[in-house]
Amino acid sequence: MDITHEKKGDITILAITGRLDAASAPAADKAINALLEEENCSRMLMNLKDLEYLSSGGLRVILATAKQLKRRQGQLVLCALADYVKEIFEISGFDALIPIVDTVDAGMQQLQAS
Repeated sequence: MDITHEKKGDITILAITGRLDAASAPAADKAINALLEEENCSRMLMNLKDLEYLSSGGLRVILATAKQLKRRQGQLVLCALADYVKEIFEISGFDALIPIVDTVDAGMQQLQAS
């Protein structure tokens, strides 16, 4: 798993590559929490186009990030999910809690509107 980020205005774009599973979830959680504190981030776009696998541990990391941003009166938006990753969000019901869009541009527009 690899996590990269960039800042566009006051929106942090985070990209996760590889597998977000039980083995990598603790490292991902630590990296994302550090980023939230460093950047004082309240709006985040998570680009998951290169996410190969997502387990329940990975789902917990993403949900925890969304909750943390909500406490800051912010928002998390997910974009570019592969079909099987999107299906995991739909089956778990998390798609009702976290907005999912098709592209980075659509995610940026959604965050700028909120």
